[in-house]
Amino acid sequence: MTSLLNEAAEAIGDLAGSVTSGSGRTRADDIACAARVLRTEADALNALADGLDGAFLRALDTLHGIRGRVIVTGMGKSGHVARKIAATMASTGTPAFFVHPGEASHGDLGMITRDDAVVALSNSGDTHELSDIIAYTRRFDIPLIGMTRRAASALAEQSDVALVLPPVPEACPLGLAPTTSTTMMLALGDALAVALLERRGFSAADFREFHPGGQLGRGLLKVTDVMHAGDGLPLCRLDSPLSDVIFEMTAKRLGCVGVTDGDGALVGIITDGDLRRHLAPELLAERADRIMSPHPKTIRPKALIAEALRVMNEKQITTLFVIEADRPLGIVHIHDCLRAGAA
Repeated sequence: MTSLLNEAAEAIGDLAGSVTSGSGRTRADDIACAARVLRTEADALNALADGLDGAFLRALDTLHGIRGRVIVTGMGKSGHVARKIAATMASTGTPAFFVHPGEASHGDLGMITRDDAVVALSNSGDTHELSDIIAYTRRFDIPLIGMTRRAASALAEQSDVALVLPPVPEACPLGLAPTTSTTMMLALGDALAVALLERRGFSAADFREFHPGGQLGRGLLKVTDVMHAGDGLPLCRLDSPLSDVIFEMTAKRLGCVGVTDGDGALVGIITDGDLRRHLAPELLAERADRIMSPHPKTIRPKALIAEALRVMNEKQITTLFVIEADRPLGIVHIHDCLRAGAA
């Protein structure tokens, strides 16, 4: 019986592996279809990259030079892509937002100022719903960048800069569903956003300002975001008696005290381990400079907490003083980094 069941299961498995529907299509057919779509779109992106020219540079110059924001617009599938392009630009240092063409014709044109630039997406270049936005940009001399597959279209002809996509087929076998065309638009929008990012020198720290939530935001926290500063910073002078050092270490509860010279520069550190190693009846009569460890490990204020955690792990220590021009601004503990989600 077991043998018969196994044979039946194998037969069913073979059938499922070869035929997936009543149409007689096989799994191999489905894989081949998916691969064809991906290769068609990959070829289109290669053609798009090979065809970049002065038009792309003029579009980049235009967007980099405006005082206002980038308004991205499009209808249907192009509209969905336009929303994503606006979101990518906004999160990478280029103020941008999406305006729906239909809403623009009913009052939202007032959201577009003469300091802005408009990036309009249309596969055909003759999308009727874009006509009011196009006319508005021409009336008020607002830079218009068109992204389309047809150079002989209303959008391309009216644009200050026309970004014409290469004439490659849609991945849809009917040639109707926007597939390859929307992929090229999305990629070209990414190219503009990243090129603008690099022109502006947009950094990881800048990126974090726009992404404070989630794992991304936590990963880009700086040590200044989690350090103990002000009254929470454990410090003493070179000539401080050990009784004051112990009081300061106990009050701040970080397991160490930084030692500063007469100019306020950090010159040493005393840890609870140092106190234990020097434990003797005359300990309280000592001064801070007698038992401190010179050259404490420090970190710069703009360092990410991930870097602070790495340094502490490598040096097998639990705290780092944050210094600027040799003066302590704060102190970060390994627990602060872990609580912030650096690990």
